[in-house]
Amino acid sequence: MSPFPGEPSTPGHRSAGPGDEISAEEPSPGGDARPSARVLAGGPVAEAILADVAERVSALRGRGVTPALATILVGDDDASAGYIRIKQRQAAELGFASPHEHLPAAATQADLHAAVAAFSADPAVHGLLVQHPVPGHLDYDRALQSMDPDKDVDGMHPLNMGRLALGMPGPLPCTPAGIEALLAHYEIPVAGKEVVILGRGATLGRPLAMLLAQKRPTANAAVTVVHTGVPDWPRYTLRADILIAAAGVPGIITPEHVRPGSVVVGGGVRYAGRRLLPDVDESCARVAGAITPRVGGVGPTTVAMLFQNAVTAAERASAATAG
Repeated sequence: MSPFPGEPSTPGHRSAGPGDEISAEEPSPGGDARPSARVLAGGPVAEAILADVAERVSALRGRGVTPALATILVGDDDASAGYIRIKQRQAAELGFASPHEHLPAAATQADLHAAVAAFSADPAVHGLLVQHPVPGHLDYDRALQSMDPDKDVDGMHPLNMGRLALGMPGPLPCTPAGIEALLAHYEIPVAGKEVVILGRGATLGRPLAMLLAQKRPTANAAVTVVHTGVPDWPRYTLRADILIAAAGVPGIITPEHVRPGSVVVGGGVRYAGRRLLPDVDESCARVAGAITPRVGGVGPTTVAMLFQNAVTAAERASAATAG
């Protein structure tokens, strides 16, 4: 799944550091109170996840297993090629092998399926992703469905979505899992709270609702999913303890849609060229109690969860071989 929501254009960049907070008690030069929202930067969360991943990779390599995350890129889109390079650099830093197949823009559906099949069948490859989007004449969903679901590091294969719905083990969709990890990292109570998700997309809104409703200390919430087809959707967002924007409509969440003191997470974004346009207007920091930054919020955690899925797949394959 790419581009990742909120992913910075350069590795490691983020707009806030650990524990960044803006004091509400210090007036601005104009006499207005400055924003009081606690900034929920994704960078520290991703660093903690990736540190754990690196330890697990080291343990696998110590047993003679080199985890491998394979990637497939179709065509020559600059942004997509850039995302692949970011993932390959991160893979190298963590100790993964990163085999890659670059298909020409004129590749056929059969060509794409053949590349997916080759990596799916290769026992040395533990995780696989097809860079999205693919050229318009290709069907990404068909390619995804042809993949070995246990190697699906995006967690978007229909079998893995079914596993999520049933609470069975399997790769989790990266952005939803990253949001749960972000809330847990900052010790934001979720269990028993009212979570409202604005957006019902297959990559974020729907799987996130299933994830946060499951019975776990970092979930177990009362989850409501609304969307822009609901005329009075602000009625729901205004009652949320935790509001998660997943609509992909720039600036759709403004201060009048936020309950004072609530937690606001911006998950949905669009791009204008290379400029990121988030669902949550930055002025919401004046009302929220805690909020993700425009850049460096959910994006870094999404990338981290991709590698967590990959190392888990390598561990599972290694255990099966040993067994």
